[in-house]
Amino acid sequence: MKKQLIIALAISISAFSFAQKKELRSAEKAIKGNNFAEAKAALNQAEALMTSMDDKNKAKYYYLLGQALYANGAGSSQDIDKALESLENVNGAYGAEVTALKQTMTNDILTKGNQAYEDKDFSTASKHFEHAYQTSTKDTLFLYYAAATAVNVQEYDRALRLYEELKELGYTGIQKEYYATNIETGEEEVLDEGTRDLYVKAKSHIKPGERLTESKKAEIVKNVALIYVSQGNNEKALEAMKDARAESPDDINLLLSEANVHFKMGNKEEFKKLLEIATQKDPENAELQYNLGVIAAESEDTEGAKKYYDKAIELDPNYINAYINMAALILNGEQAIIEEMNGLGTSKKDDLRYDELREERQNIYKSAIPYLDKAIAIDSKNINAAKTLMNIYSVIGETAKYKAMKERVEAIEAGN
Repeated sequence: MKKQLIIALAISISAFSFAQKKELRSAEKAIKGNNFAEAKAALNQAEALMTSMDDKNKAKYYYLLGQALYANGAGSSQDIDKALESLENVNGAYGAEVTALKQTMTNDILTKGNQAYEDKDFSTASKHFEHAYQTSTKDTLFLYYAAATAVNVQEYDRALRLYEELKELGYTGIQKEYYATNIETGEEEVLDEGTRDLYVKAKSHIKPGERLTESKKAEIVKNVALIYVSQGNNEKALEAMKDARAESPDDINLLLSEANVHFKMGNKEEFKKLLEIATQKDPENAELQYNLGVIAAESEDTEGAKKYYDKAIELDPNYINAYINMAALILNGEQAIIEEMNGLGTSKKDDLRYDELREERQNIYKSAIPYLDKAIAIDSKNINAAKTLMNIYSVIGETAKYKAMKERVEAIEAGN
């Protein structure tokens, strides 16, 4: 009786084994014929027999399922997720085949990601770049691209997840860059090491060199913090900045990022304090001086604001916003004069005071003109500067200049 049971069981196991191999062979044949729907159907049948599969057949099943879901690049984003998950389950056998498939997937997915990026479809590009990283986890640059493009379309939750993964990996983005100067164009070109050496040997390029690219750590931390700010999680934002600055205390970009978080939170005093520290570290930075001018102006520190704007202009003579803000600051001085003029009576003394105030007002207008002139010289189509200058010429009686500026304003508005 026992002998019959053993024989029957052996026949049952043999039948299962035959069925497994048959379904796997069917799936394999369908994949070779690019019939992926048929392959998935066969693999669904094989899945029911998984419990009795040996390790080799299990490895083959997961490998074939990965191929069927990927479908030579035709699979959906969700299918690719499942394909990668399936390939992770391949153990023992088919290691070389999985490596080759992943390399093919990487190249194909990157091509699609780059095309989506060029088409400005950043959401799709981001998902492709993430898949490319999953097929080649040594290439952490792909994960960075995925996070950065997610930020472009304000997919903040997803971007945060990707950035946090980059932080856990200790990603800095620092790479060795090879370069040489093209003799024909005179421009420096970044090349891979082999190509650079080949061009230099062929004498089409000179001045070869190598350098390390800048770290992307500050950018990552800044984006993480700003995402937290957008989510209303200011404490986490500041915590991210604090940790980053503790690690890189001399990194001015991190300092500016923390200042930016405080600004978005409305902490103007802390923002100003951090900017002043930044100006000590980078005294030649025109943008820092300009931002300090903005804060001083908002705090009604007119003289301080003028000092910062003047410094920004000194450091960068083409910093147009500094000229415009300086003109606006000067023109704000007329408000108190107008209020006093409107409050005067009709006595002789009031008439004399009115004339004094009118002259003061004219002088304010005249002192703003050079800044507006420079702003228009930098940007000939700056409509706000042109309109303000037109109105000033009208008030101070410069008729010819008023007419010329009026024509300019009309031309700008007409798109000429």
